Amino acid sequence: QLQLVESGGGLVQPGESLRLSCAASGFTLGSTLDYYRIAWFRQAPGKAREGVACISKRGETSDYAESAKGRFTISRDNAKNTLYLQMNSLKPEDTAVYYCAAASVYHYCSGYDPYEYETWGQGTQVTVSL
Repeated sequence: QLQLVESGGGLVQPGESLRLSCAASGFTLGSTLDYYRIAWFRQAPGKAREGVACISKRGETSDYAESAKGRFTISRDNAKNTLYLQMNSLKPEDTAVYYCAAASVYHYCSGYDPYEYETWGQGTQVTVSL
């Protein structure tokens, strides 16, 4: 069964950068990471979980929430079974727990319906504060 483990979170000051990683393992026989469309979601205290960025199964296309456009970059290395979220120019409102999630349905990204994603990581905390 697919498992996702996030890392790279931490405490940074406004304007700084972080790179989150999501390591995938536990593939069933015959499956590889490119069977899955991957997204990063985040959830701040008292707020609903929101999609941040998504990348298609083979990395051909990516999509970003308005809050992430121009600052965040999602990427994947299917050979290393690892996904990344590079976050630049971080703001206090980016403070949240960040999750990576995998969806086997649909090849390309279209919206951020969390119910499409059948596998989730445990999350990594990102705090942006002076």
